[in-house]
Amino acid sequence: MAETTHPSKEQVRLFMTRRSVATTPPPSPEEIRRQLGWEMLYNNDQRAKCGVR
Repeated sequence: MAETTHPSKEQVRLFMTRRSVATTPPPSPEEIRRQLGWEMLYNNDQRAKCGVR
């Protein structure tokens, strides 16, 4: 099983601050994970079960 890492509180606060002033629609969950460096490695079976593309 892949080990997941969580963004720091500071990273989340900075992300939320940027999003609160942004005028564009929110990014996809995958893009949010990428921006926070919170990427999980899925194999194809896990992707299908979780609905991750």
